[in-house]
Amino acid sequence: MNITVYLGANAGNDPALTAAVRELGSWIGANGHHLVYGGSRSGLMGLLAQSALDAGGTVTGVEPQFFVQQELQHDGLTELIVTKDMTERKTKMIELGDAFIA
Repeated sequence: MNITVYLGANAGNDPALTAAVRELGSWIGANGHHLVYGGSRSGLMGLLAQSALDAGGTVTGVEPQFFVQQELQHDGLTELIVTKDMTERKTKMIELGDAFIA
């Protein structure tokens, strides 16, 4: 199942949220699901992706070109899809998902 997760690229200041994001990523990866997310290496986005990858999962990042130009993407992803803008990014994330977490 492709699970699309929407979350921020900031780390935040709530240790419980950080733990929940790590647990979610690990669960997605360990249970054979595929993560679709915003593509960043930073903050909660990066933690989610890395947790899924570390658990043996596959991850698709969807990132607009202007973020790629700033080198904000996670370089260890299974797949990186580059979009022209934020609207196309959100549309693509919806197209790819079977289930959604926001």
